[in-house]
Amino acid sequence: MKVLLPPPPSRIGLDVSLAIVNIVLLLIFFFLATGQLLNPVDSEVDLAETRELPLDQLPSPILIVTERGNWELDGRVIDQDLLGVAIGDLPEPKTLHILMDGAAPASDLLELSARPELQEVALRLVTLHRRAAQ
Repeated sequence: MKVLLPPPPSRIGLDVSLAIVNIVLLLIFFFLATGQLLNPVDSEVDLAETRELPLDQLPSPILIVTERGNWELDGRVIDQDLLGVAIGDLPEPKTLHILMDGAAPASDLLELSARPELQEVALRLVTLHRRAAQ
């Protein structure tokens, strides 16, 4: 007499999807918590400042617009009305580098670039980076 045995039960595999979801949620909570600690909302950003300008390291010709609104072309103070005369002898193609204070309003730069004597001049903005004193 033959006895038929029931078929072997199929192996139940481990379901790792719940573990993966838990790990992902823990990572999300971790990054949310540490991101809030490292980047407080009320922190202030320190912008770069320029104290003294070493003219030998700056491109030429450079128009420096100071905090007080004075203009200097390659270290010489010029009147705003005489800008056309001052840049008249620039070599072709005419290129003028502009350095303004970082706290100056953008409208000052727009007004400067819209001047009629600068319409045929290529303008390039110059920025300086000052490392914090340690």
